Amino acid sequence: MDRRQFLIAGSALAATTSLAGAARAQQAVTARIGFIPVVGTAPFFVANGEGWLKQGGIDVAVTVFESGPNMIQALASGTIDVYVAGVAPLAVARSRGIDVRVVASTAIGENVVVAAPALAKFFTSGTAPAAAFKAFRAATGKAARLATQPPGSVPNTTLQHWLWEVAKADKADIEIVAMGIDATQQAILAGAVDGGSVREPALTIIQDRNPQIKLIAEGEEVFPGQPGTVVAVSGAFATKNPDAVQTIVAGLIRGADLLTKTPEKAVPHVGAALGKGIVDPALIRKALTSPASKFQIDPARIIEPARAMQAYQVKLGSLEKELPFDGLFETQYFEKAVKAGG
Repeated sequence: MDRRQFLIAGSALAATTSLAGAARAQQAVTARIGFIPVVGTAPFFVANGEGWLKQGGIDVAVTVFESGPNMIQALASGTIDVYVAGVAPLAVARSRGIDVRVVASTAIGENVVVAAPALAKFFTSGTAPAAAFKAFRAATGKAARLATQPPGSVPNTTLQHWLWEVAKADKADIEIVAMGIDATQQAILAGAVDGGSVREPALTIIQDRNPQIKLIAEGEEVFPGQPGTVVAVSGAFATKNPDAVQTIVAGLIRGADLLTKTPEKAVPHVGAALGKGIVDPALIRKALTSPASKFQIDPARIIEPARAMQAYQVKLGSLEKELPFDGLFETQYFEKAVKAGG
């Protein structure tokens, strides 16, 4: 090849490379993700941290929220494209004209109930929870204050289900206090409340700082089949970017597999997202294998439990009536990913 042919070939190669780079840039999709800082979101952060979403042409921008209901407004205004939080507020959002679709679950059985030391001492072996709450009120002259997230959220709904339907506690013995996730953790540690509904990593963190904080009800006891964190996308995003949604769901499946088989590999990703780099990696590792961390991606698994939860919200009065689930769950992305091997 002479010098002229070499230069022509080089120019052609450069042009081809430039066009390919431009094509890749055009194909990249920015996904604005809203999430709540709990371990139930871990499959997403593993998928992102491992680079699988980037490899699939997705640029991720994340915003943290304190609860699912708080995130609905951002979803309605178009501020976020993807919702990673509890399932409970989504049927309500859809009934109000917000086109949102659940494409994956991420975790189940997340919400557990803990008692701070002042209350925990009444939860002795053989003492029924209702009796423990009654004894606390008799001894202190006040109702036990339990912290959880706002009405309509999964933590609030499941806590009330455990109190009134499972434990059969007297409502006079308990005061429910709604606050954000971080505030709940701090309030329990400070003794500003007597207990509450928590998820990981809060459970591991607060018990590490004060071993006298007692786990008094696990997820399955709190609400059978308890649905928790899900990944939902706006209708506009799903319609415009179906391949991106498919990439996200496939990444979640791989993320859950990694979390189950080699959780230590997930620690840096989860720690960076939830611990802000200040939580001991050993605590994150422990939280990932806690009884409150059960990763489940198949959205079909939570449809009926989510219906049961909605029916209970109606009973509580936090929801006026049961709402149709038509169009809320889209299972085809998960099914396609499984057929393709993740």
